[in-house]
Amino acid sequence: MLAEAAAPLGVDVIVLDPTPDCPAAPVARDQIVGDFDDPEAFEALAARTDALTFEIELADADLLDRVAEEYDVSVDPTPETLQTIEDKLVQKRALEDAGVPVPPFRRVDDATDLRAALDEFGAVMLKARTGGYDGRGNVPVSDPEDAADAIEAVGGPAMAEAFVDFARELSVIAVQGDREVRTFPPGENAHDEEILRETILPARTTDAVVERADDVARDVLDALSGRGVFGIELFETPAGEILVNEIAPRPHNSGHWTIEGARTSQFEQHVRAVLGWPLGSTRLRCPTVMTNVLGTVAEPRPARLGNVERVLEAPDASLHWYGKDEVRPLRKMGHVTLTGDRGGDTDALLARAQEIRGSLRFENTGDHE
Repeated sequence: MLAEAAAPLGVDVIVLDPTPDCPAAPVARDQIVGDFDDPEAFEALAARTDALTFEIELADADLLDRVAEEYDVSVDPTPETLQTIEDKLVQKRALEDAGVPVPPFRRVDDATDLRAALDEFGAVMLKARTGGYDGRGNVPVSDPEDAADAIEAVGGPAMAEAFVDFARELSVIAVQGDREVRTFPPGENAHDEEILRETILPARTTDAVVERADDVARDVLDALSGRGVFGIELFETPAGEILVNEIAPRPHNSGHWTIEGARTSQFEQHVRAVLGWPLGSTRLRCPTVMTNVLGTVAEPRPARLGNVERVLEAPDASLHWYGKDEVRPLRKMGHVTLTGDRGGDTDALLARAQEIRGSLRFENTGDHE
């Protein structure tokens, strides 16, 4: 989607990805096949580009820093920001030190540490410090008897975060440009099993909460360095307070609604930002709901999506298929966006989006429509 947004601006994208013919390859100028810590691949990429950016936190920050200096290319967001964000404990400490509101947390190295966190906080979300995404590496824990199993489940150094009794989950897609910051309106997120299912715009909350969420997002950017788009996940408490959950230093799933729902998409904004160009408008065009198309299969198999006509026949629906060859249980395979009339019923739009998504199915490769 980043390459799709770059092309109309006259910008060519070269992708480094370990999977041959990766989903971005058909729309990018070229692909370099290599791991996210492959020095030769990074050097080959840096030698052919004017600017480097990343869309996954698994990229090697030290290697990015080295090749950028060696080949005199910019890296945005900065490797320093990537190092801060890729470790959830380091990330939370940096935010806390900057005065950004976060849930109570503590470092956890073993079951004894986790039991101490349960004594201090009550129920916690145990999070792997690195590598976790889409619910992987996150384990809710409330019983001290489960501490050892939870530590084994996250598989390494962890952080325990006090379980937040939130009224709703929000996210702000914030853009750090060369000389300006712009923020999209907060989206309301619905998760299940720690995986994003829908993002709803405008968020069904108060104007005061919307303003506070925007203020916190801007404070987050003040604590980080480098240009680009940042996905900032937030908790709204029953009292209307805002706490930062996690940050992604890249375009974020909860910002996919911006393709149809905003004047400038988060992907175009990211291209503009990392190149030092003026940022586009972040205005919401109309009520918008984005719903993820997740793998509904029991076992991995070749990906073939059926009943797409149900989306295409709806004049206000847009289907985005990510081009992944294999569907897996709950894997993000695409998304559907519905747009409504200004002042329209957001709840009805959400229900319709869910109904359309529910009509999609993954077929066996031998099936015929």
